Amino acid sequence: MKRSSSNRFIRSVQLNDEHCAGCINCIKHCPTHAIRVHNSKARIIDKFCVDCGRCIKHCPHHAKVAICDSLSVIGDYKHTIALPAPALYSQFQNMDNVDIVLNALLKIGFDDVFEVSAAAELVSEATRIYLKEHQEKNYIISSACPSIVRLIRIRFPSLLQHILPLKAPIEVAAELARERAMKTTGLPSEDIGIIFITPCPAKVSYYKEPLGVEKSQVDHAIAIKDVYPLLLPLMSRDERELIPLTNTGRIGLCWSHVGGEVSGLFTDNYLAADGIRNVIEVLEALEDEKIHEVRYLELSACDGGCVGGVLNIENAYAAVHKSDRLRKYQPIQMNHIEEVTNYPDLLWTQELEYEPVFRLGSDFKDSLRLMKDVEDFMKHFPGLDCGSCGAPTCQALAEDIVRGDATPHDCVYFLRDNIADLIDRIEMVSNELVEHSTDSHPKSDLLKADIKQLSVYLQDFKKFGTT
Repeated sequence: MKRSSSNRFIRSVQLNDEHCAGCINCIKHCPTHAIRVHNSKARIIDKFCVDCGRCIKHCPHHAKVAICDSLSVIGDYKHTIALPAPALYSQFQNMDNVDIVLNALLKIGFDDVFEVSAAAELVSEATRIYLKEHQEKNYIISSACPSIVRLIRIRFPSLLQHILPLKAPIEVAAELARERAMKTTGLPSEDIGIIFITPCPAKVSYYKEPLGVEKSQVDHAIAIKDVYPLLLPLMSRDERELIPLTNTGRIGLCWSHVGGEVSGLFTDNYLAADGIRNVIEVLEALEDEKIHEVRYLELSACDGGCVGGVLNIENAYAAVHKSDRLRKYQPIQMNHIEEVTNYPDLLWTQELEYEPVFRLGSDFKDSLRLMKDVEDFMKHFPGLDCGSCGAPTCQALAEDIVRGDATPHDCVYFLRDNIADLIDRIEMVSNELVEHSTDSHPKSDLLKADIKQLSVYLQDFKKFGTT
């Protein structure tokens, strides 16, 4: 069953107009050209945005924000379960026991916890099975990062067939947590709240528009940065006070940073790339068939992997160091698919479709015609990609024009050339007025003086405007 094409996406990244100063930092850092700046305010184009969060990271005025839920949502359910992302553990100093964090989550109001890293170990094992059963595929691309999957859907349709059709660890954890809670509490599903502690905005959007499933079992998502200060004063290191809760091994914890997912595949035939601009280069190379003999690709939109998400507290690379230290205290793996018959439960039930959001026309023929118009506009633009027009590149401006979202005069260089031409015309008319003015007119001297002064102004403006 295929997910219907909506030509739009839910996004968590939003703009705070009051804080926006109209600078162009965001348009220069957006990897999908999803932002425009007009009338001194930025605007995010929904269908182009992949929720990578780079605009949040690089906005000096903090005008870009991720819309997450607050901890108060736990009051909406009779039983709540926290799903901590593996990146959460690497936010704290001198961590040697995952139970310290898990017990603190109970103290802030959750009734239970289920580690996403535990579910990640199941996904790792399922991935090994999938790779073994699908030798006919040249390579497989991880489906764990929602931003990367969305990027492929809108820009690299030929690669869709290579995406791993397995549920992400967040979804597997939510399903298992809900099933366990219904058995242990006797409560119906609607009374159980599954709340993910997220490192990035993409996973907030994920639970609202999930990948590979009809509806996500996650009910809410709270940012790590919002939970972090609440956990700090409640984190006891006295093992006598800790309830043993952790069910995660090294493989699960590794999923927090780049290279961690592939470490659970027990193979060296892989490629791991982090940072969405680097990932785009990899995807372009794949599309052009320039990458060979790579069986699996782990691609993360955030620098350093999930620890680089904009909703974290700690520096991404410091977090990787902390995660590596913590792993020393864990067994290799604590979760297994008991029988191969359980493996299909982790497969997608919904196929992904290409979303042609960048297509200019209504069909191929119309798009070709509009591309010709784009090329014509590009001949008149300077090719500087200065951003003064409010678009990130001259190409993006030309495409906006043919879509009807901009005009050629948005380019200051194009406008300058037109003003210079207009000045020439005004100067010519002013000279004609001087020649045909009569001395008998009572205000002829004043008229000649005004025209002469106007001519000087025009010459000065022309000199200034064309340099």
